[in-house]
Amino acid sequence: MLVIVAPGQGAQTPGFLSPWLELDGVADRLRGWSEVAGLDLLHAGTEASAEEIKDTAVAQPLLVAAGLVTARALFPDEDAARTLVGAVAGHSVGEITAAAGAGVLSAHDALAFVRERSRAMAEAAAVTETGMTAVLGGDPEAVAAKLAEHGLTPANNNGGGQIVAAGTLAQLEALKADPPTGARLIPLKVAGAFHTEHMAPGVERLAKLTPTLTVADPQVRYVSNQDGGVVSSGAEVLSRLVSQVSNPVRWDLCMETLDKLGATAVIELAPAGTLTGLVKRNLKGVATLALKTPADLDKARELVAEHGGKDQETKA
Repeated sequence: MLVIVAPGQGAQTPGFLSPWLELDGVADRLRGWSEVAGLDLLHAGTEASAEEIKDTAVAQPLLVAAGLVTARALFPDEDAARTLVGAVAGHSVGEITAAAGAGVLSAHDALAFVRERSRAMAEAAAVTETGMTAVLGGDPEAVAAKLAEHGLTPANNNGGGQIVAAGTLAQLEALKADPPTGARLIPLKVAGAFHTEHMAPGVERLAKLTPTLTVADPQVRYVSNQDGGVVSSGAEVLSRLVSQVSNPVRWDLCMETLDKLGATAVIELAPAGTLTGLVKRNLKGVATLALKTPADLDKARELVAEHGGKDQETKA
């Protein structure tokens, strides 16, 4: 079974969209979407500096637009794509890309949603100095206890012993001085404590936007960050996209679900690499491809031909 996944914030790098502009129609599409996103996507994806694209209000629309562009390059016929893809999933903001891929939101509404999400989260992050730190390794129970001791939230559980701690900069400094035994800490280049109570104002803002969006039920399995569940209602997908802003991302549970569904191949949309790396470590035997540039399209199409349209029975 073929799975398409979309990465979250932090995957972006300066100029990563430049190679995609060589494809017919991509530049025009990005110009049109820029009006909806309230952001010059062409500049952000090709010329902007690392510091510019670290900005939440820039990074999130850029990531969703990139995912939509690369998905369309791989699957020019959206209806045909949904007969080939067995499931979709995204990490954090990548869930919006996945929702568009599943037919829950149009590209226009996905970009309108991420525009408001990114601005709301940027504003919430400006209230208090907060951040995130990856905690790699260590005993899971000891890591959880140490985060609780310092008042930090396990905002992401990425599986394979990768937890992302989020909270105030003071709390993260305390963790740095007193880390869990056997764990390695890596500060992340993000602008705030995403997926925690610090983002609550963003939930309120997005809830006001949702009545203006057109929503349909997913046309392929949509695997949710909330609990790894497969969500069949478009209204429920949208509700989860809203609440996700201030709640932890359980990518570990998403991977468990993909395994149970019988995933045999995973293609990650640009800017790819993060999620395929996690899949390789956690789902042995599953073929993976990081769709980074148009040069990867031929190999991606080979995977689609081999694994697409082959739904598997859910494992016991």
